[in-house]
Amino acid sequence: MSSVNEGKLGKEDDAANSESFRDSIATIDKKGKRAWVFAQKPKGRLYNLRSKLSVLYLVVFFGLPFIKVNGDPLFLFNIVERKFILFNMIFWPQDFFIFGLGMLIFIIFIALFTIIYGRVFCGWACPQTIFMELIFRKIEYWVEGDAAYQKALQKQKSSPEKIRKKVTKHLLFFLVSFIIANTLLAYIIGVDELFSIMREPLSMHIGGLTSMLIFTAVFYGIYSSFREQVCLIVCPYGRMQGVLLDKNSIVVAYDYVRGEPRHKFTKKEENKKGDCIDCFQCVKVCPTGIDIRNGTQLECTNCTACIDACDNMMERVNLPKGLIRYDSENGIKNKLKMQFTNRMKGYTAILFLLIVVEVVLLSTRTDIDATVLRAAGQMYQEQPDKRISNLYTIRLINKTRINYPVQFKLESMHGEIRVIGKELNVKPEGIVAGEFFIILDKKEIKQRKTKLLIGIYSGDKKIKTVKTNFFSPVVYVP
Repeated sequence: MSSVNEGKLGKEDDAANSESFRDSIATIDKKGKRAWVFAQKPKGRLYNLRSKLSVLYLVVFFGLPFIKVNGDPLFLFNIVERKFILFNMIFWPQDFFIFGLGMLIFIIFIALFTIIYGRVFCGWACPQTIFMELIFRKIEYWVEGDAAYQKALQKQKSSPEKIRKKVTKHLLFFLVSFIIANTLLAYIIGVDELFSIMREPLSMHIGGLTSMLIFTAVFYGIYSSFREQVCLIVCPYGRMQGVLLDKNSIVVAYDYVRGEPRHKFTKKEENKKGDCIDCFQCVKVCPTGIDIRNGTQLECTNCTACIDACDNMMERVNLPKGLIRYDSENGIKNKLKMQFTNRMKGYTAILFLLIVVEVVLLSTRTDIDATVLRAAGQMYQEQPDKRISNLYTIRLINKTRINYPVQFKLESMHGEIRVIGKELNVKPEGIVAGEFFIILDKKEIKQRKTKLLIGIYSGDKKIKTVKTNFFSPVVYVP
C-alpha cells in the first residue's frame, strides 16, 4: 500500500510542479525584483501583417486630430470645456447618458469578442502593444541590435559605444513620446490650441505646457521602463479573460496533443516523440517572457510572435506548421470546430439590443437642449384681468454651429407666454438663460396642478417640446 500511496503522491507532486508557473510572473524574479525581458526580434507572416496594419493605425491616430469639417475637428474630447465632438456631431454633458450607454456597449462588445476570439484585440489593435512592439521595440532593435546584442550591451562596462547607443535610444524614445503626447493633447484641446501653445509665449499657456510635459513623461516612462508591466499590472483586461474565456474561445495555443512529449531534435525516427523539439524559440520572442506551452496565461497578449517563431522552426525540421496557432481548447483536444454557445448567443442578443437603443437615442437627439423650471420660492400670481400666471426659468443649450433665435408656444391649451426682456437668441455652441411668464385664464384651469406642453420654435421650425407644471390657487367653477 505504501508504494501505491507514494506513487499517487509522486503524480500529485508532478501535477503541482507542472502548474507552478502560475504562482509567479515571468517578469518578476524570486527576490521580487524586475526581470528584464530581452525579446528576440520576431519575423514571419503574422509579424509582417501586424506591421502593415500598425501603419494604418498610426496614420489614423496621428492624422485624425488634423481633419476638420466645417472648421471643427472630426474628433475632440475636450474635458476642460466639456465639449465632445464625434464624427462632426457635438455632444455636451447633457448627452453624457449617450456616452455612458456607448461605453456599456463597448464593454459588452469586448466581453463578447473575448469569449469568441480571446485577446486578439491586445495583440492586434491595442495602442499599448502597437506603440511598444511596433515602434519603440523596433527603435531598440535598430539602435542596440537583437536580444543577444542587447544583453551583451547591458552587461558591458561603461564605454563610449554603450553611452552613445543608450543616449541615442533614449533620445529617440523621448522624441516619439513627445509626438504621441502632443497628438493625444490635440484630441483633448484641439490642434489650433496646441499650435497656440507652441507659437505663443509660454507664460500664456502654463497649463497646456504642463499637460504636454506630463503626458510626455508618462509615455516615456511607460515605453522605456514600465513596458509589459502595463499589461500585467495596470490593464484589467488580462484578468477579465480568466472569467470570460472558456474551452471554445479562440486563443494563441500550443497543440500539446501533437507536440508532447517534447524532445531535442534528431533525424533518427526511432528517437522521435512529439513534434515539439524544445528549441525555446517561442519563449525567446515573447515580449512578456512566458512559455506558451504552459497554456493560456495572464501575461499572454496574443501577439502571435510565438506562432511565427514556431512555424519557422517547424519548416526547418520538415514538420507541419501550426504547432502553435490560433485555436480553442476543444479544437486542440477534441478536434472540434468553434461552436456558437448559448453564452455567446446571450451576449450577442444583449449587444444588439443596446446598439438599437443607442441608435434610437442618437437619431432622436435634438439640436437644442432645454430645461424649464418654475421659479424658486414662487407659487403663482393673480392678475387683475382674472388670469393666473406662473414664473419660469429656462436654460437653452445650442449643440450646433447655427444661430438659433427661439420663440415659445403653448401646445396643450390656450394661454400666453410672455418673455421677460428681449427674445432669446442662442448662439452657435452657446448657452443662454432667461425667464418667462405663462399666463392662463381661470376658465382654462380645471385643477390645482396643470400639466403643460411648451413648444420651442425657431421661426416656423419646431425644435423641441418640454413639459412643465402650472399651479393655481383654486379650481375654477363657472
